[in-house]
Amino acid sequence: MRAAWYEEQGPAAEVLRVGELPDPVPGPGEVRVRVAVSGVSPGDTKKRRGWLGSRMPSPVVIPHSDAAGVVDAVGEGVPDRRAGERVWVYGAQSYRPFGTAARYTVVPADRAVPMPAPVADDLGACLGIPGITAHRAVFADGPVDGLTVLVHGVLGAVGSLAAQLAAWGGATVLGTVVRTGDLPETDPAVTRRVVALDGADPAGELRAYAPGGAVHRIVEVSLSDNGPLDAAVAGDGTVIAAYATRADPAPLPFWELLFKNVTLRLLGSDDFPPRARRQAARELTSAAASGALTVPVRERFPLDEIARAHDAVDAGGHGRIVLDVEPAPKRP
Repeated sequence: MRAAWYEEQGPAAEVLRVGELPDPVPGPGEVRVRVAVSGVSPGDTKKRRGWLGSRMPSPVVIPHSDAAGVVDAVGEGVPDRRAGERVWVYGAQSYRPFGTAARYTVVPADRAVPMPAPVADDLGACLGIPGITAHRAVFADGPVDGLTVLVHGVLGAVGSLAAQLAAWGGATVLGTVVRTGDLPETDPAVTRRVVALDGADPAGELRAYAPGGAVHRIVEVSLSDNGPLDAAVAGDGTVIAAYATRADPAPLPFWELLFKNVTLRLLGSDDFPPRARRQAARELTSAAASGALTVPVRERFPLDEIARAHDAVDAGGHGRIVLDVEPAPKRP
């Protein structure tokens, strides 16, 4: 099969290779997916770089955890009827060596989620890491119907999906962006109000638009930067669900958070409980099928240009980066 891989960690152009590898065979409880589109996430490029001292899980790594495609073979114990099923894939390279930057990927059957006809391959390929993280950030502490949810970084991969999921769940959604110039890119159909962090009084603006002057849940992309703001807009019992930080260690206004009985939930996507991942997969699929989720693709690359795709992710920007592993046929 055509695949991309690396045998050592380092810069994308230096370590990523593209060529032929043996076709994988699904084992008991597994399915093989013929990949159409592979989603590229910052977590994939961090593993390739050896971020925070991470190591190679095997001598050869096929990167990427997320994809959309079609089940073309099943292992022992998996119903034959799953063959031919359109699916989106998550966790392919989570504690596993062979991900989705290849013609085929083999995953446990529950990580290949049936994808209804209305869900396009691009959307399915972008649901895994950011979608499951977003779902956990929004719903890990219960339903949000009638609550106010603040999503920081509302234009980011996780933040955008978190805002859409919170709105789908019945919440009033507030958001932030880093710069005032980013405000025109936000979607007023999803968020009641988006505030720029470079404005004069972000906390005051958020309190003004939060019913009761406080928010119930905060989806946090940079705990080290936003801790004081979070404390200012939190109410009694607010939950801060943080999945990233710019600086480590992250200073926090301890007493202000303590006197509001704030709960801090830290989210590591590779280590979510299996039950939580399965619930997230079901509800992401339902939301996507209903039209409640959209994911803009900023740039797409063929498999042979995976190094450029990784560099595009590391350069930052709004919208997702995807690989066309099996390009759609040209129309006459």
